[in-house]
Amino acid sequence: MKVLLKGVLITALFMTLTACGENRSVDPSSLRGWEERPTLSPAYFVGKQARAYRIAKEIPEIIDSLYCYCDCKKHFGHKSLLTCYVDLHASRCEICMDEAIVAYELYKQGKDVVEIRRIIDKRFSR
Repeated sequence: MKVLLKGVLITALFMTLTACGENRSVDPSSLRGWEERPTLSPAYFVGKQARAYRIAKEIPEIIDSLYCYCDCKKHFGHKSLLTCYVDLHASRCEICMDEAIVAYELYKQGKDVVEIRRIIDKRFSR
């Protein structure tokens, strides 16, 4: 119940901040978790795991701006989704990998970090 409530509150906050397409009013740096440790090399993994770690290495600023909906911030003290990629955590978590893959697809579509965060929050907070 707490996870659902947290997701609803996060989604409501970002929907309010980005209402009417005013994404530019949100300072993208305010979304960052400021994870500074390097991600693990995708060469250590195969398949979906390797793809997710490659994404985290390619777009760390975006991945660092996303809340991880496996709730690892609460349980493990992670700063952001990027923290999941500095060790083996993401390799064992479908939520972590799915968030990174969706974020990358949105990034490739030309969406900015604020819009990516809004979409991720809406999709994964359920």
